[in-house]
Amino acid sequence: MLEIKTINNIYSESVIDLILNIQQKEFNVPITIEDQPDLKQIEEFYFASGGSFWGTFINGELVGTIALVKFDENAAAIRKMFVKKEFRGKEHNIAQKLLEILIAYCNENGIEEVYLGTVSILKAALRFYERNHFKIIDKELLPVKFPLMSADNVFCFLHLKS
Repeated sequence: MLEIKTINNIYSESVIDLILNIQQKEFNVPITIEDQPDLKQIEEFYFASGGSFWGTFINGELVGTIALVKFDENAAAIRKMFVKKEFRGKEHNIAQKLLEILIAYCNENGIEEVYLGTVSILKAALRFYERNHFKIIDKELLPVKFPLMSADNVFCFLHLKS
């Protein structure tokens, strides 16, 4: 059974296990938990500013995440979009469901501009964002308040009102 729900600090350890495994072991991204203190402070980092954090569970196991950091009145950044390898693809369609929930949240909360940063080795992720109408933009075009992650080297933008 697949369930998607907002998650908070109670789930920090599960979130950290899921994300670090994908980042470090699967894609060899040189990033640690110290580089991502937000994962230990989900409520303070995501919810306090008007964003959110969602998790996908299958039979009680956390298999996917997506988060939204609101950094301006009508702008936010997608963070922590990860799906466990064996649950990726069209069969479960988890990434698509997570993105649709995030976009619905944006529409309900007056967020019109959605940005994200990722790393160029995540080719399937980039294709996924492009299929969902995100445009790749130069780093220089990011808003001043955009919360940069040191590992990110590709940036995307989606205007929800167009």
